[in-house]
Amino acid sequence: MTSSLFPDGWLDGDYRPRVHAYYFKQWSRFAMDFHRHSSTEIMYAMSGTCRVELAPHASGTPHSISPVSIAMKRGDFIILNADIPHRLLVDDKCRMLNVEFNRGDWAGPVPSLRSLSAEDESLRDLLRAAEPYAVLRDPEDVYHILRSLVLELDRQGSSAGAMAQLLLSQLLMRIGRLRSESVGASALPAESYVRQAMDYVHQNYDRDIQVKDVAAAVSLHPGYLQRIFKAQAGRTLGEYLTNLRMQKARMLLRQTDIPVSDISDYVGTGSRQYFHALFKKHTGQTPVEFRAQRDTHRWDIDKT
Repeated sequence: MTSSLFPDGWLDGDYRPRVHAYYFKQWSRFAMDFHRHSSTEIMYAMSGTCRVELAPHASGTPHSISPVSIAMKRGDFIILNADIPHRLLVDDKCRMLNVEFNRGDWAGPVPSLRSLSAEDESLRDLLRAAEPYAVLRDPEDVYHILRSLVLELDRQGSSAGAMAQLLLSQLLMRIGRLRSESVGASALPAESYVRQAMDYVHQNYDRDIQVKDVAAAVSLHPGYLQRIFKAQAGRTLGEYLTNLRMQKARMLLRQTDIPVSDISDYVGTGSRQYFHALFKKHTGQTPVEFRAQRDTHRWDIDKT
């Protein structure tokens, strides 16, 4: 029984991942027999609930005498190495997206997995992971990549196309980072939560968000999130959000022709009056003065 997440040799030469089977399936009150594949498999729960059972010894524990049962709900996915005996159990309903892939010879234009791993530590760790399976919670970007990959494969009929290869590489890199974050969350929970909070702020700074919204997104009490955020980032969550908004405002004023009166809507500060006051507090200039400084610089360049 294999004791690693990927078969040996993926980083010993120049290879690429190659999909050879993929499908959507709605399961209803179903019990699958134990079986195994010759390829690595990703099982993604799109809706409902299910359980994936690994046969004894499949978990990597040599003395295990009973199956390992893994509960999955919407947004959970499991990646299984080849030849891991497993089965799917569905008590009610579960819709899944499955992708099976193995190693193929590399042929450009997308860099090989070895080349990508040299630049991305998380991908390298994923391909060298000692455990035979990994269960991860998706913030939704893995699903979007998977869906784009399946649509591309449907169009092209092969995983050899450049777009499919880019999506496959992106998929493995994103899974690698999710796995690294998951491992980091066990070792350094405060740091992981703060990183997740920062990611949420970067994705939602243009909206009217509050500390309670960020806390709910990372499943923490607002007061606790405030404490660990200040300890880790050296500033409050509100200060971090405001600073990010002012950075975005300066970028929009400097590099675009969006009217000054509309910038507040782009950075989520609410009223124009409040935005103008906040911008001046942080930069020493009003948004109009900041934009005029850019326009003067452009005019000087045009004269030369």
